[in-house]
Amino acid sequence: MEEKKDIIKIDFAEVAKTLWSKKKLFFKVWAVTFVLACLWIFPQPRYYKSQISIAPENATASGGSLASMASNFGFDVGNMVGSDAIYPQLYPEVLGSTQFIVELFDIKVKTLKGDIETDYYTYLLKHQKESFWNYPKNQFAQLMEKLFPPKQPKIAPAPGGKRFNPFQLSKKTHDIVALVGDNISTTYSKKTEVVTLTVKDQDPLVCALLADSIMNRLQQYITDYRTKKARIDYEHYKQLTATAKHNYEMARNRYGRFADSNEGLVLESVRGKLEDLENDMQLKYNIYTAMNTRLETAQAKVQEKTPAFTTLQNATVPVKPAGPKRMLFVLAMLFLATIGTAFFIYRKNIISELTEAKAS
Repeated sequence: MEEKKDIIKIDFAEVAKTLWSKKKLFFKVWAVTFVLACLWIFPQPRYYKSQISIAPENATASGGSLASMASNFGFDVGNMVGSDAIYPQLYPEVLGSTQFIVELFDIKVKTLKGDIETDYYTYLLKHQKESFWNYPKNQFAQLMEKLFPPKQPKIAPAPGGKRFNPFQLSKKTHDIVALVGDNISTTYSKKTEVVTLTVKDQDPLVCALLADSIMNRLQQYITDYRTKKARIDYEHYKQLTATAKHNYEMARNRYGRFADSNEGLVLESVRGKLEDLENDMQLKYNIYTAMNTRLETAQAKVQEKTPAFTTLQNATVPVKPAGPKRMLFVLAMLFLATIGTAFFIYRKNIISELTEAKAS
């Protein structure tokens, strides 16, 4: 039994003829769309992008070729054989955290023209260009804020005398944090194990300075994390070594003073006291030697735990803006306007064809 299928035939020659007969309408739509698209896109401020790529040392490299082969199939064997909690896949999460972003606010930036030189927070707060379309909205928002000032909660002071407290931010600072999060993007390639940082900004020099500073801070953050336990051990043995050295020097001085003051005496009591002081001095010396050996081992451990980062692409000042793509935007709007106009012309035919097909 054959199924009866309704086939809608389209006469493209007739369609083209009909659309050509409405060319005046298309020209009007194109003109209006072109003007509106230009009015919208050209006032939008240009932005630049700077990229920097590094190949971090993998703390889970003991997986060898098995981990490398498994990563090609989307499996991460390295995390199963290592104990590093912050591996390269988590670098984007680290960069996107509020704690890390707040630490970037004190970075000193300078524009390419040299007219602005300040910290990153002040630069974002006071020196960002905006489209004039946003001017009425911003003025209205400022007016409403003056007429009805919002209740600002009491912000707890930042620990350690710092400028900002990541635990509790004001609304203005929270908005700046969100803006920085949008301007920074990080990707990690499992295949090549390369971390790529992309920074977007309205000034090319600021863009490159930020990319370099952020990557350096990320490397320092990972280094501090990886060496934290080793550095604590080093400081501990450093203190024990200093104490052991002090005790040894005190015992040596006591032995020396007693030996000098009783030189030439052959009394058994003096000889016994001298042996006791010598044994105590030797014991203190052995402790000092053992602590000094452990201190050197702990120092070597710090160096062993310090990760290495190979820079594959340095941050450079971009020459051309990355966006907005003004011509592409205008062309896209003209294309959509063309599709919309053609649908408007054929809307009755399309609706009637669909209704007939549904009814049959």
